[in-house]
Amino acid sequence: MLYSFTDQPLLDPYDIYQHLMDYWAATYRVIEKNKKGGEKDKGWACDLLPKPYLVARYFAREQAAIERLSAELEATAAKLAELEEEHGGEEGTFSGFDKINAAAVKERIKEVGADKTAAEELAILKRWLQLVAAEAALKKQLREAEAELDAKAYARYPKLIESEIKTLVVDDKWFAALDAAIHGELDRVSQTLTRRVKELAERYETPLPRMADRVAELEARVNRHLEKMGYAWK
Repeated sequence: MLYSFTDQPLLDPYDIYQHLMDYWAATYRVIEKNKKGGEKDKGWACDLLPKPYLVARYFAREQAAIERLSAELEATAAKLAELEEEHGGEEGTFSGFDKINAAAVKERIKEVGADKTAAEELAILKRWLQLVAAEAALKKQLREAEAELDAKAYARYPKLIESEIKTLVVDDKWFAALDAAIHGELDRVSQTLTRRVKELAERYETPLPRMADRVAELEARVNRHLEKMGYAWK
């Protein structure tokens, strides 16, 4: 690692090496929280091939479906929260609720009944029930999809051959992590150089002759003021 980056003028090879050591330490260290919330080291272990790497290579379609469900669930939950906040004021639909839940909403729908003057309130209550039902359905679909993917991944492990394991561990896991760390180091160096170039550009924006002319102009102006005040010098 050190030799590979020795001839790179913008990178310190020891900084790159430190990224490798940080990754190595994070991979092997097992952390557990104590009663006060602090971290304590519980020993050393190595999860050689975590599930996400297997999933990314062999079950990308299933993972994408899970991510879509998750995004849809988040959007539905946001709509539900927005509805409750929008109509939760003093004169809002949910203002009289001790707690907003399905039982309370259904009870209120019964109370409103066929009252035509409460059509807007009724629509809001029914919309709330629709969103809650949609949220519950999405949660169920998400749990089932995650369980199915987990089962597929678990069943795939025993079928991996040596070359596949090497690809997953070396290319997908180790090299990908190091590549991200190296690019991060390059970005850091690039930002530092950009900042220094900007500082130099600002510092030397005005040419020296122009600065000298400005100094002479100011000096002459000061001298004229001194003469008016009666000061004389050789």
